[in-house]
Amino acid sequence: MSDITSLPAEFLFHISATLNPPIVVPNGPNGTRVIVRVTGGTVKGPKLNGTVVDLGADWLTMRADGTAQLDVRIVINTDDGAAIHVSYKGIMSPDADGKPRIITAPLFETGDERYAWLTQMQAIAIGAPGQNVVDYDIYRLV
Repeated sequence: MSDITSLPAEFLFHISATLNPPIVVPNGPNGTRVIVRVTGGTVKGPKLNGTVVDLGADWLTMRADGTAQLDVRIVINTDDGAAIHVSYKGIMSPDADGKPRIITAPLFETGDERYAWLTQMQAIAIGAPGQNVVDYDIYRLV
């Protein structure tokens, strides 16, 4: 096994998704659930451009240690007519400055041959929440 101290990655695109206010289901047996509907957004980058469809959601679980586990599903409609399903899980936790940072592992599904390469790779995303928005930079591990 090799000792990996950095991973080679290629920047694919940036997602800026707009969000509804959260619905909170407090104090369940697995923690507090926070459901956030994704209402749209933009996708821009060297490998993909389009819009985020108004039908996705993030099903967060707030954990006792102050972090959140994400479970997200969205659909991207590309500017050239492809539909791409994106699902990812990840963790939101404070960065060194105490600001929330999100790290996820997106997977892509599409039947459009122009974007089949997305279905054959593992991506990583690094992002941060804002006021009714979340922003991610998406990278392909190479």
